[in-house]
Formats: sequence, structure tokens, C-alpha cells
Amino acid sequence: MFKATLLVVEDDIHLLEGIRTVLELEQYRVVTAENGEQALSVLNSSPVPPDLIVSDIMMPRMDGIQLLNEVRKNQAWLSIPFIFLTARSEKSDVVRGKRLGVDEYLVKPFDADDLLLAIESRLKRSELMQRARTEEISDLKRKILTILNHEFRTPLTFLVAYTDMLSEQQQTTQQQGQGDAETAVFLRGINVGALRLRRLIQNFIYLVEMETGDARRIYEMRKTLISNMMDLLRSAHTTVFSHQPERHCTIWVEDELPPLIGDPEYLTVAIAQLLDNAVKFSKPGASIMLGAQRMGGEVVVWVTDQGRGIEEAEKQRIWDSFYQINREHYEDQGAGSGLAIVRGVIQLHKGRIDLESEFGKGSTFKMFLPIAESAVAPFIT
Repeated sequence: MFKATLLVVEDDIHLLEGIRTVLELEQYRVVTAENGEQALSVLNSSPVPPDLIVSDIMMPRMDGIQLLNEVRKNQAWLSIPFIFLTARSEKSDVVRGKRLGVDEYLVKPFDADDLLLAIESRLKRSELMQRARTEEISDLKRKILTILNHEFRTPLTFLVAYTDMLSEQQQTTQQQGQGDAETAVFLRGINVGALRLRRLIQNFIYLVEMETGDARRIYEMRKTLISNMMDLLRSAHTTVFSHQPERHCTIWVEDELPPLIGDPEYLTVAIAQLLDNAVKFSKPGASIMLGAQRMGGEVVVWVTDQGRGIEEAEKQRIWDSFYQINREHYEDQGAGSGLAIVRGVIQLHKGRIDLESEFGKGSTFKMFLPIAESAVAPFIT
């Protein structure tokens, strides 16, 4: 297990190998480059940036000052601690480096202990700053969650309820030949907009719960034995289709499915998100199917549509929060939070998710949920 990953940039090969040896003996993972251009190539090709950079100043092709300048231009590398190793201690070099955000200077020749101390102190400071930022963001998310929950969702609930009541009254008066058709259209528009806004706020609340860790606490508190999967599917179906009578979805559930351990509310939310996704990307009248069946030691809940489909290059990114495919081209509704919520719910249940999709023909999303241990035992041979 490595303490951290370090990028060391030095044009003196012997010194570079010496530094690598010292750092590897201290359980650091070391990546090397012989000049600034090579270092930038390493940074651009690495899926995860290094935890700290140690660089010489005087190097061919691209020196340390130029390298630091390029690193600080990139938002993803902005917080990487940067230490200069240099044989030059002129004040002008120090000033130039500090203006660009260098964290420390070590003047050659330097002692190995001095190098290790500088690295350890900068890594520790970086960790503390990251922890403080994470706590600050978590606190902000909780405040947003509270505001959304109390100041937005509650009045919207009243708005939707009263609009439904007025719509029902309007339908009654219309049946009696006294209603106003134009008023009925206005009420439906208000209702649709309020429902969309309430769903958007609710999705933000779910995302904040997932990202702050509150969802794990809620899951542990609410998890129970789920023995009737059809109830969950019908509940999710009602959530999505009760206000869309023109859309149709077929439900199929295998007989005598084994029970699961899970949170019925979160699972219903995840299934509803997949159904809502299918409706959003399917043409009116297109077939949508919702089903559940056993596969080995798992229950698979799946949603199939005949919608737009997803290109291969997009299949990983669609799970990211607020990501939508070509939003400016398609102008799809929603904030791109639905599939991120599905992923979070599946992770809470220690399950997995799969996507089968062909662009232009449709998609099938599958949620694999582990069967309760008591239900697995009878099938062991």
C-alpha cells in the first residue's frame, strides 16, 4: 500500500534515480519525467493526478517555472502541492515561483531527510485542506437539503393537491354542462408544471442524501424484508404514469420471487427514475416494459423501452450527476439526476446495474439485487 503518488521531474538522470530510490524506500509510488514536456504528458495521460509534484527548475525544452505555470492553469491540477528542487537560490527565481503558487523550495545539494520532511508536511497540509473543503461542502449540501425540503417541497405539495381538487371540481361541472374548457386546460398546465418542479426538488434532495452519506444512515434505519416485488413495481408505475394516462407500460413479474433485504422507498424511487427515463426518451405510443425475475442469487428488475438509445461512448457518463447527452441539441427535460440516483440506490443495496442499448432502437436497464441469505440457502446444492 503506497502512502501517495509523487511525480518527480529532473533532467539529471542519476539524481532522478537517486530521488526515486529514496522515495520508494519510504513507500511512495514514484512517476518520473526528465523535463516539463514529459511531465505534462504524464499528467495528461494519468487517469488520476499525482498527490504531489517535485520538480527541478533548470531543464531543457520546458523548465520548472513553465511547468508550474501550465499545472496551475488546469483546474484538475490546481490543488497539487508543488516543490522546487534547484541549484539556483536567486531571489528572482523564488519570487517567480511564489507568484505562480509553488509550495516550497529545496536548494541543491539537499539532504534526503529534508526532502522527505518537505514532502510529508506538504501532503499532510494538502490532506487537511481537502478535509476542510469536504466538510464545508457537506455542510452546505445539508443546508441546501433543509431548505429544499421545508421551503420548497411543502408549498409545492399544497399546490399540487389544491390543483388536483380544482381539476376534479372542474371535471364535475363540465359533466354537468357548466364547466369552462379553457380553465380546465389552465389547471392541467399548472398541475403538470408543479409536479415537474416537485420531482426536480425531490431528486436534488435524493442526490444530497447520497453525496453526504445521509442515504446510508436512512437505508440502515429503513431496510426490511421485501417479499412482494409486485407492490414496488406498481408503486413506481403509479408514480410515473398516474398523470400520464396516454402513456402505457406493461408489468411482468416472475411467480414466487425470493425476498430481498432493502429499503422499499429507495427502491421504488430507483424504479420510478428508470420508468421516467424510458418515458422521456420514447415517442408517445411506444412500448415500455417493466419486469422482475430471478437470475441465480439475484433478483433482476428491468425496464425496456423503444426510445432513442444510447451510443457506446456515452454509456459510462450517463451515470454522472447532472449529465445529459447533447443537452443543447435535444433540449431534454430534467436535470440529469435520475440515473445518478439509481446508481446510488443500487450501491446502498450492494447490487449492480447493467445497460443494454442500441442507438436508435432503445435501451434496457437492469438492476441486480442480492437475494436475502435465508432465501438463497434452499437453492444451494
